[in-house]
Amino acid sequence: MGATFIILGTSMLALLLAGYFAQQYLPPPKPKIVGIDLGTTFSCVGLYHAVSGTVDVLEVQDGHRCIPSMVAFSDDGVLVGYKAMAQSEHNPQNTLYDSKRFIGKVFSKDDVKKVQKQYSFKLEADEYGMVHYVVKVNGTDKKVLPEEVGAIIIGSLKQAAEHNLTTAVNKVIMSVPAEFDDLQRNYTKKAASIAGLDCYRVINEPTAAALAYGLHKKQTLQTVLVVDLGGGTLDVSLLRSQGGMFLTQAMAGNNRLGGQDFNQRLLDFLLMLIEKRHGIRVTDKEDLQTLRLHVEETKLRLAYENRAEIKMNLHSLGNENFSEVITRMLFEELNADLFNKVLEPVKKVLEAAHLVKEDVDEIVLVGGSTRIPKVRSLIHIFFGKKPNTSVDPELAVVTGVSVQAGIIGGMWPLTVSAVELPTRVTKIHVH
Repeated sequence: MGATFIILGTSMLALLLAGYFAQQYLPPPKPKIVGIDLGTTFSCVGLYHAVSGTVDVLEVQDGHRCIPSMVAFSDDGVLVGYKAMAQSEHNPQNTLYDSKRFIGKVFSKDDVKKVQKQYSFKLEADEYGMVHYVVKVNGTDKKVLPEEVGAIIIGSLKQAAEHNLTTAVNKVIMSVPAEFDDLQRNYTKKAASIAGLDCYRVINEPTAAALAYGLHKKQTLQTVLVVDLGGGTLDVSLLRSQGGMFLTQAMAGNNRLGGQDFNQRLLDFLLMLIEKRHGIRVTDKEDLQTLRLHVEETKLRLAYENRAEIKMNLHSLGNENFSEVITRMLFEELNADLFNKVLEPVKKVLEAAHLVKEDVDEIVLVGGSTRIPKVRSLIHIFFGKKPNTSVDPELAVVTGVSVQAGIIGGMWPLTVSAVELPTRVTKIHVH
């Protein structure tokens, strides 16, 4: 018996030593599973690297790591991301976006009519209430499903991962909003399948964000507030976390509040300014696209600077230059009421969970729009403490999904996999 234990002990020690020397001297294995954040407005893909335990969010298109979740159909083919965005003004009926709002979701006829007013592309629903797009290609109507749009976007992300790894990629972990039901989750997996990927698992976006911030490693019970403010939606989730287990206690949000709304306020201001100075109402599609691009760039600059100068050449002004200095204070004034709306779902989730703000241990920011100083300031003042900003908020979800992909793929260093406990919590919608 003693000899058996000695042999077993020696074998285990040999395995441990072999693992140690492999980590030290052999090249780390390539990631087996990728992580994808298929967002409402932007999408990205990440890889978890063994040994270092780091995540790379990959460049997908023209140096960009996040691409617009947009697909355009033309007589010459299908365009994705920034290429689809660039031609959107000239091809609005065939430029599709917001597929995440429709994927796996059942709509009534009245819902479809109401939603149709918000979009320039055509929407229809089948007898089961499942929505699809209708585009015209080479003079013929073509039905496109939301999961097919998602698959095209996922396909671009898959190509970026294969280019980085120089090998085929066929496994993925994906994130979904915590409010998604089983049907929406299954259709998200279907989108991955159409793109040639086996979706091992979907995890909730707030859980993914918590993973990105390393909260799954904390053994003490934590109350975590996740504020996710992206391009088109605001979602606030309250989680209880301990040792890799996550329980969603409350969810609230505004499905029509995000960076696009802040941009629109600045765009409207500039259009009013041009009309006041030059007596011309800008309707030229190229000029409007130029203005939108400058507005987005200005918003990004104002996150780090107190002022930003806009300079552009507009056809509507006879190719005359238009310039204006936009201050952070002006931007905040234009959006004051919208910024204040960010706190409404925060208060709702605390109320629903029967908690006060002092009960929150960690505040996590997700989504590019949480970079806006005023948004951070409002949250800081409300809670009396700074939110955690150690992770790029735009990349927090994809980082967390990639960490989960690494864990499930058995990549070193081994750590605890996130376990999401079942919950019956429903999202509170704030308008």
